[in-house]
Amino acid sequence: MEATSPATGESLGTVPEGTRDDARRAIAAANAASRDWATRSPFERAAALERVAELIVERRAELACVLTLDQGKPLHSEAYGEVDELIEYWRMAAADCTRLEGSMPPSRDARKRVLAYRVPRGVVGVITPWNWPYTMPSELIAPALASGNTVVWSPASSTSVCATVLAECIVDAELPAGVFSMITGHGAEVGDEIAASPGTDAVGFIGSTATGLKVATRAAGKALLLELGGNGPMVVLDDADVEAAADASIVASFLCAGQSCTAGERYLVHESVHDEFVERLAAATARRIRLGDPLAEETTMGPLNNEPTAQKMDRHVADALARGAELVAGGSRAGGFPTELYWEATVLDRVTDEMEVAVEETFGPVVPISTITSDDEALQLVNASPYGLLTAVWTRDLARGLRFAEAARAGWVNVNESTNYWESHLPFGGRAGTASGLGRVGGRYSMLEAFTELKTVVISLGA
Repeated sequence: MEATSPATGESLGTVPEGTRDDARRAIAAANAASRDWATRSPFERAAALERVAELIVERRAELACVLTLDQGKPLHSEAYGEVDELIEYWRMAAADCTRLEGSMPPSRDARKRVLAYRVPRGVVGVITPWNWPYTMPSELIAPALASGNTVVWSPASSTSVCATVLAECIVDAELPAGVFSMITGHGAEVGDEIAASPGTDAVGFIGSTATGLKVATRAAGKALLLELGGNGPMVVLDDADVEAAADASIVASFLCAGQSCTAGERYLVHESVHDEFVERLAAATARRIRLGDPLAEETTMGPLNNEPTAQKMDRHVADALARGAELVAGGSRAGGFPTELYWEATVLDRVTDEMEVAVEETFGPVVPISTITSDDEALQLVNASPYGLLTAVWTRDLARGLRFAEAARAGWVNVNESTNYWESHLPFGGRAGTASGLGRVGGRYSMLEAFTELKTVVISLGA
């Protein structure tokens, strides 16, 4: 498959177009290696993951540059940061696996002892997206390996060059043969085979809701971890620090050019602070966003990763404007760049519920602003969304913020912080019953929920 840079339009080379047969061979190798890897000491597995982290440190500059060229992230403002977080994921998993503890429940019989401890699932299939092509795979692969599973990984086809460099770091750490495999190719073939195969015992998927539902269907009966879409409502109440909220909106909506499942994709602003918020946000956008060559030091936002994502931006913005939204900033693709994937930082006001940009996951650099009159109205709009991944609320009254957070139908709520704020060791995932997935990534939580299960052993002490 030809790999083309969204930043320059130039070829980055080719990567193998994997097949179902390649996936089957990788799964067979993972099963063959599974028992040996599972029975190794957690400290031995931790040492292997530490070696992966060390190799990533050694190749930090290369990994960041490849990320910029293959995904489009600005090198200085974002790419190095993702590589540094990548290192943290591997070191954190190495530490966490040495602390997976069991228990010793009491038995009715005084002559028996009961052990309940965690054991690996077996072979874990991992299917990941293109927006964070290092950290999102690693928040699944690293804890899966650390907790004693073998892994077969299908990365996104549009960032396969990134995936290859990361896979080299894992392979060069000299894990036993078969413990880790990566197959580049199209998700509909390679990813589907991994999800459906009787040779995989658990599946971890990060990506769109539509694809996640397909994965869940194909992997029915297996342990599943699904981190799916969102539209990140950001609520600005009447007593908010408006300047701080407007400033945080830059990270909320323009980090990774808006291509984040936690991006601020709906803004619910109280009518009493609406005008000030829009004015401050427009000024902050003009001051802080520099769309340009992602290798340049001054650039703060690069291109979108692929044409389908750019076309969705085209469609959502055009729909909003046709239905009466007011254009405050941006509004179109930017000219004068090597590719047509550069989209202006866009702010839309007077957005209403029937507009696509208000209710769908746009996945681009856009701030859609609607007006609210009360906390109850904001909560009603937040909870009416099919998504339930992450919400943010701004208020100077922390009790009010906590009440809002507890009532919001979301797996994660930030109070007085951007929607794009998270910490890698904390449990992250969608609220049950929403279109944002199930289970939790972050630290040891994926080990507990998806990658290990409890085993109970009863020992008779005799007479």
